[in-house]
Amino acid sequence: MVSPAAPLTLFSVVIPARDEEESLPSTVEDIVTTFNAAGVPHEIVVVDDGSRDRTWAVLQELKTKFPTLAPVQNTGQNGFGRAVVRGLDAARGDAVVVMMADASDSPHDAVQYWRLLNDGYDCAFGSRFVDGGEVVDYPRVKLFVNRLANALVRIGFNIPLNDTTNAFKAYRRTVIDGCRPFLAPHFNLTVEMPLKAIVRGFSFAVIPISWRNRKFGVAKLKIKEMGSRYFFICAYVWLEKYFSRGDYRRK
Repeated sequence: MVSPAAPLTLFSVVIPARDEEESLPSTVEDIVTTFNAAGVPHEIVVVDDGSRDRTWAVLQELKTKFPTLAPVQNTGQNGFGRAVVRGLDAARGDAVVVMMADASDSPHDAVQYWRLLNDGYDCAFGSRFVDGGEVVDYPRVKLFVNRLANALVRIGFNIPLNDTTNAFKAYRRTVIDGCRPFLAPHFNLTVEMPLKAIVRGFSFAVIPISWRNRKFGVAKLKIKEMGSRYFFICAYVWLEKYFSRGDYRRK
C-alpha cells in the first residue's frame, strides 16, 4: 500500500527525436487522441536532437494542429540521454513519461502509468516480458542481448523488475529532481533513471506493456552501445546502493 501523495495536474510526455520526420505525425496524433479520450491533462515535449531531415519543420506543422505539443531543440551535444534531459528540463508537468518517437510505445500503457502515479506511486514501470506483456517484431539478436542484460541487472541489484533497459517509464517530478544529476549521455540513461529511483527509495509499480517495432526509419540504438556505457552506469549506481550508506536516499 502506497502512502497518499499530492494529486497530479499535468503529464509531460518527453520524446527524444533524431531524424524522425516520418514517424512523428502518427506518434503525436495517437498520444493526443488517447490522452484526450482518457481525460489526461498533458503536454508533449518532443526534443529535436540534431536532426538532419525535416523533423523540426514537421514539428512546427504539427504544433498548429495539436496545441499540447511543445517542441524544443537540443542545441548542445547530441545523444539520447542528453536529449531526454533537455526534455525533462523543459517539461512543466508534475509527472513525466519518456516515450519513443517511433510509436513503439503504446499511449494506452502511458494512461495506465498516469493512473498508477495518481494512486500514489512515485514511479510507474512497464515490462514487456511478464504475463500480459507483448513484443512484436523484435530483432532476434537484440532480444537475446536485452534479456541477458536485464537478467544481470536484476540479479546485481536484487530487484523484481525484469525490463530495466526499456526507456518507456513514468515518474513523479519529485523523483526526477531526487535523482539528479543524470550522468548518462546516451541510451544508458534508460537504466540510470529507474535504478537510481529504486536505489534512492522511491516507490514503484510494474505493469505489463506492449512494444512494436518501428514502421519508418532505422533504430538509433546499436548493440555495441549495450556494453561499456551500460556497465559504467550500472556500476556507478551499484556502488551507490551498496556503499553510500544511504546518503542519497529520499528523506
